[in-house]
Amino acid sequence: MSKIEFKGKEFIYNHHLAVPFRPLVAHAPKNGGGGDLDGNLIIHGDNLHALKAILPYHAGKVDSIYIDPPYNTGNEGWSYNDNVNHPMIIEWLEQTVGIDDGLKHDKWCCMMWPRLKLLHELLSENGSIFISIDDNEHHHLRMIMDEVFGADNFRNVITVRRGVKNLQSQFKDIDRLAVGQEYILFYSKSPETRFSKLHKTRDYTRPGGWNNHWRGTDRKTMRYELLGHIPSSGQWRWGRQRSLQAIANYEQLQRDIGDDNPSQRAIDKWWSSKLPEKKDLVRLSTSGRPEHYVPPSTKQLLSSLWTDMISNESRSVLDSLGVQFDNPKRVDLIKRIIEFVTPPGGSSLILDSFAGSGTTAHAVLQLNRQDGGNRRFVLIEQMDYADNLTANRVQRIMSGYPFTGIQRTELMRERVTWTKLRNSHTLINAVNTLKEKHAHEYDSIKSEIKNGELIVAGETRVEKWAKGLGGSFTYCTLGEPVNIDRILTGDTLPPYGGIGAMLFHMATNNVLDLEGVRETEFYLGEAGSHHVWLMYKPDLDWLKSSEAALTLSRAREFASYDEQKAHLVFSPARYVSQKMLVEQKIQVEFIPLPFSLFRIVGI
Repeated sequence: MSKIEFKGKEFIYNHHLAVPFRPLVAHAPKNGGGGDLDGNLIIHGDNLHALKAILPYHAGKVDSIYIDPPYNTGNEGWSYNDNVNHPMIIEWLEQTVGIDDGLKHDKWCCMMWPRLKLLHELLSENGSIFISIDDNEHHHLRMIMDEVFGADNFRNVITVRRGVKNLQSQFKDIDRLAVGQEYILFYSKSPETRFSKLHKTRDYTRPGGWNNHWRGTDRKTMRYELLGHIPSSGQWRWGRQRSLQAIANYEQLQRDIGDDNPSQRAIDKWWSSKLPEKKDLVRLSTSGRPEHYVPPSTKQLLSSLWTDMISNESRSVLDSLGVQFDNPKRVDLIKRIIEFVTPPGGSSLILDSFAGSGTTAHAVLQLNRQDGGNRRFVLIEQMDYADNLTANRVQRIMSGYPFTGIQRTELMRERVTWTKLRNSHTLINAVNTLKEKHAHEYDSIKSEIKNGELIVAGETRVEKWAKGLGGSFTYCTLGEPVNIDRILTGDTLPPYGGIGAMLFHMATNNVLDLEGVRETEFYLGEAGSHHVWLMYKPDLDWLKSSEAALTLSRAREFASYDEQKAHLVFSPARYVSQKMLVEQKIQVEFIPLPFSLFRIVGI
């Protein structure tokens, strides 16, 4: 497999490993009704550090990731600020990446690489990741993703239509075609992952019928001998076995009807009588082509061409919320992504580490209301507007907000083709069925043709107050990096849960279950064949006292909790040797916290 090369790659290749662990610090005054770290989270801080901070809680547990990183157009005002200890990288720090920056692509790749490495660690084995991008970095991102996630895990490039305003703004680029699309790269964590829900669910039934999968290649090597009076020419994709089954079905038809040369009407009647009990019937058409019956369906495979998701048509949503943000993503775009890769009504975890205005949270909350699900979100935003814009929007969506006007919910969008016009009665019936189904939910349901598409939307008149979708979140920032030198002086003492999550993850490579933590008993949790204990308080005097040391009696107490498993105990000191623990058959292993922090006294 070919690999991408860019300036600085050798210095940031394993930079994600050197990123210090910083505990999450909840801010109660800014919480949206939450207060714990295992629910919905909005995290304000550098997204590289924040991704490292949530590893102990969510490594291998995230079901779907959506990110919208800088497109690197040269007009976004971003700067590379990762603290990589190399003169070349240091020279880049805090320099705004402009359109004429000769190294802008290298800087962008350096910025994305460690973040994608951590996102890969966070994603579950059956998880998926979607990344919005445009022509500026699409080719670089595809190569980075092939290297980090594996080329076998590439699923699709989704093409999303851009709106008219975007096109008009590009008229000044007279030497280029106007760009009418952007992209979403879709990868999975494992090539074995199957996404059975990658379909559209319609409110009307697609008629069933016979599908012949016919290809008209007229080559002797692609012909098969047929029996009886059935034509001997023709090529089909299903091969001889399926054709023989069709012949057997036809012979059964002749026996049932008692006629070796039945009429077409008699044939159709026989097939119709068999369809309810046998959906896998195969027949030969009058031209000798094998056909398989396709039953009616409410599902259609989702296309990778999304012409109905115009990227600049999301401004009105934020306007109604009283929120100002440039180029927000559409709620229904992210809803579509989440809906197709997570089970309805489930408790999937969705992560967005370039959260912006919080559209991903909005989409999650709408889907939960729609199907009764319990999906959770983790948003990470490093800009200063994380609380007054991102969290503010999510709070309004949850609890409601002042609004007077029309709220519009799209119920159906169909590209109008000549074939659909010829069968307009089917489309009209679909619209009428949709209106009957949702009539009680809206004040009115309107239909219109716009840009070659039929759009059906429900409209509700709102006076003064729009109802919220419910839910809660915890607002967090990042604490000081866990640094041994600073702990030694007592300058930085992380909270119990913060350092506990880090140590548990480091020792077991598992995620800490916060609900199972018992801080007063020093118990962190269970992983495989071990229980993990942490003797710690964020109090330097206590940590230096004898109370913080592992003693023989304390070791017995820990071991008695479960005598069938071993016990790992993190503690600043010990007053019992490992040799004595082994001799007394106490399955406790002492791990110094840290080994250089305090004097370890052995017996």
